[in-house]
Amino acid sequence: MSFSRRQTLAGLAATAAMPLLSGCARQMRAGMPILPDPPTAPPLPAVTSEAAAKAMLDSFGHNLLALSPESATSLGLDIGQRAWMRTRLTDRSIAGQKKVADVIAADLARAEAVDTAALSFSTRTSVETVKSAYRTALQGFAFPYGDVAVGGYRNSPYVVIQNVGAYLDTPNFLDADVPVDNASDAEAYLTRLEQLPAVLDGELERLQAARALGLVPPSFLADKTIAQLTISANNAAKGGGSMASSLAQKTKAKAIPGDWEARAAKIVTGSIVPALQRQIAELQAERALATGLAGISSRPRGEEYYRYALKASTTTDTPPDEIHRIGLQQVAELQGRMDPILKSLGYTQGSVGARMQGLAKDPRFKFSDGDKGRAEIIAYINQRLQIIRDKVIPRTFNTVVPGHLEVRRMSPEQEPGAPGAYGGAGSIDGKIPGKFWINLRSTDLHSKYSLPDLAAHEAIPGHVWQGEYANKLPLIRTLLAFNAYSEGWALYAEQLVDEMGVYDDFPVGRLGYLQSIAFRACRLVVDTGLHAKGWTREQGVDYFVRVNGSNPLEVASELDRYCAWPGQACGYKVGQNQINRLRDKAIADLGPRYDLRAFDDAVVLGGNVPLDVLALNVEDYVARTKAAA
Repeated sequence: MSFSRRQTLAGLAATAAMPLLSGCARQMRAGMPILPDPPTAPPLPAVTSEAAAKAMLDSFGHNLLALSPESATSLGLDIGQRAWMRTRLTDRSIAGQKKVADVIAADLARAEAVDTAALSFSTRTSVETVKSAYRTALQGFAFPYGDVAVGGYRNSPYVVIQNVGAYLDTPNFLDADVPVDNASDAEAYLTRLEQLPAVLDGELERLQAARALGLVPPSFLADKTIAQLTISANNAAKGGGSMASSLAQKTKAKAIPGDWEARAAKIVTGSIVPALQRQIAELQAERALATGLAGISSRPRGEEYYRYALKASTTTDTPPDEIHRIGLQQVAELQGRMDPILKSLGYTQGSVGARMQGLAKDPRFKFSDGDKGRAEIIAYINQRLQIIRDKVIPRTFNTVVPGHLEVRRMSPEQEPGAPGAYGGAGSIDGKIPGKFWINLRSTDLHSKYSLPDLAAHEAIPGHVWQGEYANKLPLIRTLLAFNAYSEGWALYAEQLVDEMGVYDDFPVGRLGYLQSIAFRACRLVVDTGLHAKGWTREQGVDYFVRVNGSNPLEVASELDRYCAWPGQACGYKVGQNQINRLRDKAIADLGPRYDLRAFDDAVVLGGNVPLDVLALNVEDYVARTKAAA
């Protein structure tokens, strides 16, 4: 599983932002420290020129950050006039959601009033991207429940679940992305800790409101969430847990004097732990009402919600039945390529899925158990990334970025409900590296034939690589991400590694790549099966294991994620399919003038966009190439 950094930032805030109006970031609920109002922004004139359009886009970016202050920190933008953001957390309350929806509607009206005919191609693309993201977001806000990611991946009907919620996001954010270089930074860290109880209670009121409407998660998701919340609460109760120890480590590393760990621990144990316990109590109440029905269609307005979720995740209007059909067809095609490789490795009997299950048990491709194996996995990932840097990048891009990243293990609290991995680019200024987060709760999650492909997807030339191009775009474009593009690009990145011959002398690695792509085709089948065809969770797990030979340990978390994020899993293959359709068209249109590096540049330099806008970017590349000839 993979999430770009841009997507992760969108998930942190769940939504984004308000204009910089007086009082927009003030948190007024009990327990929230009263902070000074952020600075106000002057009104903007009507958009009548390229310069005015760029100023409008800049204002959209500022607005998106104002109630998504964690994003400002993660991107290294909480400085100067935005320095106030380093002391804030996103308002996840009902009132906070309404503010977001109001601002998105207002900014969409501004964007739609612009005559884009006179604008440059790049500026017109940015305006169209904003309009697409905001129109879709407003469809999500029309539902009386759930999180809406404005230009992000995490649209979920459940505000707190096994992979959604401040109980996961905020500790990870504080540890991985918050720099502490001086006492002022340490105080800002503590101020954010002081706000966290109110953030958790804001989620709680939304949980309670959804329950009143009849929306509760499936019983198996409630069980997993209660278990994870309990781990978080218990760890936090032990001297403040990771939230206190992280600050202690950061201040110690910079030799900043003060009783930082004790102060953090007092906030965590005194205020945050009780807030976590209140969420646990609510999830227990929901569990008493829950059933084992997995799909969103069994919930209030569920069929309507799934249509919206598919549109948000694929940026298309493709209906569930068509997505299901495409998945079945492409699984068969990919397994037709896997079959001869399996036979060459001595796996000749049984279905492709059964033979892949046998391959997964082959000791030649397994890592050691325990911490020794965890170290082997991280070293192996770095080794494979260096091969990609040497053999793939020079042949696939004209414009090259650094690919600044580090491989890190997920936190123990996160691992039980997390996918096998996720990753994305670092801060805009390059000071915070991109991350390849790897789930190491068990070394059996990974194999020597699957990790090379995973490295391509999560890091280079996948999410970390693509995200660094996005960091060079206007702020609003850096903040907005589209699931079908992000994940479609990451699958296309896997494809590039194969096309450049990296697996020519490593056939089992090519098999891992093909299984990965087939896995994403299976997602089309299973996600629509769960949410549109009444499949049970067990049916979904069985399909992956039986048809694709997938690891049952990985698949269990996968299915749970599909239940928590309807539609999201469909964006991957839909996005890759569209990139390949556009590449085929460019090859046909340009003939000998086609160049792979120029095409790949057109896709990544145009930024993270809806698939219809991506088509316009490729058309522009084709037109420019013809004109130059």
